[in-house]
Amino acid sequence: MFASLGANMEARCPICGSTLEVPDDAIPGELIDCNSCGALLEVFNDNGAISLREAGGVLEDWGE
Repeated sequence: MFASLGANMEARCPICGSTLEVPDDAIPGELIDCNSCGALLEVFNDNGAISLREAGGVLEDWGE
């Protein structure tokens, strides 16, 4: 889940639990790197709320 920080949102890495800043205009399918553990994370819609999950087989960052 995200908490608003003005131009960014705060989220937790589902792998290591560290706090990440995610742009507030992030869209489902966009990829985010965790600076702490290096995990590649995907932004997704979790029943109306934006969350992060491990990217798995995603190969392209369409959000950039």
